[in-house]
Amino acid sequence: MDAMEFFRQSAGQWRSQRTTHHLPFRRAENGGSMITVETLPADDPRIIEICKMHNEDPAQSVGGSFVTWNGAMAWDKEGEDHKGETVFALIPDPDNPRNGKLLRERGYAEIVPVAGRFEMDDDDALNLITEYETMSVIERFWFATPDLRLRTSTVKRFGGFNTATFCAEARTAEPVPPPESNTAIAPLPALSGW
Repeated sequence: MDAMEFFRQSAGQWRSQRTTHHLPFRRAENGGSMITVETLPADDPRIIEICKMHNEDPAQSVGGSFVTWNGAMAWDKEGEDHKGETVFALIPDPDNPRNGKLLRERGYAEIVPVAGRFEMDDDDALNLITEYETMSVIERFWFATPDLRLRTSTVKRFGGFNTATFCAEARTAEPVPPPESNTAIAPLPALSGW
């Protein structure tokens, strides 16, 4: 399996149950969210736009995903919001298509465009490694069954506190078939700053 096939298998709607361990405080926080994943072909205007945003050749991309989420955590303050959306674009390494660049319009830990690495391991799990200015994030996704996806993430903040998260994500709806043509999809607006 390559990373694009992993993204295709992830298409659909998922209910995510999350436990985040705030390591320095020795406390855990529970939460949940609804996640929708749409597979995007390489010629989708959103993939082309994200490649250009990162000064990468769109012709090198094999596609990606559009992901939206809406959730809540136990320690949320009133009005705190855990919803958003992002585009992922994959650019495989020429010598190994199971590894490569992962371009995001919005990072996991910081709300800025970010480029990281993806690696498919020997168990066909997708590993994402992202370095930010203030932290390092490692995420691992794998399927226990076709309709149960598991995810771990570790966030190591430079000079700050660390977290470790485990998510169990159950598919609640099958993916919607892609449109026959991309002409109805508007490109992303230019961004200033998942």
